[in-house]
Amino acid sequence: MPRKRKLLAQLSALQNTSSFPQINAVEQLNTTPGADPSPKSSKYFVVEKKNSPQLQEDFFNQPCVSLAKSFLGQILVRKLPDGRELWGRIVETEAYLGGEDEASHSKGGKQTQRNAAMFMKPGTLYVYQIYGIYFCMNVSSQGEGAAVLLRSLEPLQGLDAMRELRRASRKAPSRLLKDWQLCNGPSKLCQAFGIDKAFDQRDLTQDAAIWMVPGQDPPGEQDVVATTRIGIGNRGEWAQKPLRFYLRGNRFVSVVDKKIEREMAARGHSPGS
Repeated sequence: MPRKRKLLAQLSALQNTSSFPQINAVEQLNTTPGADPSPKSSKYFVVEKKNSPQLQEDFFNQPCVSLAKSFLGQILVRKLPDGRELWGRIVETEAYLGGEDEASHSKGGKQTQRNAAMFMKPGTLYVYQIYGIYFCMNVSSQGEGAAVLLRSLEPLQGLDAMRELRRASRKAPSRLLKDWQLCNGPSKLCQAFGIDKAFDQRDLTQDAAIWMVPGQDPPGEQDVVATTRIGIGNRGEWAQKPLRFYLRGNRFVSVVDKKIEREMAARGHSPGS
């Protein structure tokens, strides 16, 4: 079975076991009540009023690098004001380690009104603006001022709505975006999911408009590429640290590191092995 079809089948299974309504990109969702959907084998599953098994505080309360890796394969869910839900599998992240990290907004331990969310409890969204028009979304972790940037998603549900939002955010008319172009970059995924500064300091474990649910088939170590972060400029040794993580062989990743992937292959690390 092709990987995309397998992922959608797994997502359908997750929705069925958790009494999630079927998601339609062009129709408003109707909430369907159901029985207790939550598996009891994991502490990360909690039944909320919306009958959603979502990732809870224990999951987010990890050291920054660990959380950045753990995000890979998890699913970000965004509920739009009209009731539609957008689902995307996290395939690329970057870790920003706080005060010691020269590339972090909290370098030197400096806390400002802009970066306050980085110092809040793990699982808090830190959304900031770049170039005066685009937004990037991070999630706070363990560690003073530490957070994980969400770089790329693999769209799973609500792709038509994502295209609408991407089109609305671009001033000039443009061609129809392919699936892999919708969320392959931190600002692109914010556009596709309708994320702006209003989401700053929101709690992923409590918010009704955005949350995460566990993915199925978590990636193994051989599936994860660790390489340098993107676009951080001249930050000395911090520019060379392998603090970007992505799913090897996934076409929704923003930038692949072919050199690192060749080295992994030479060591006998094949994806899914």
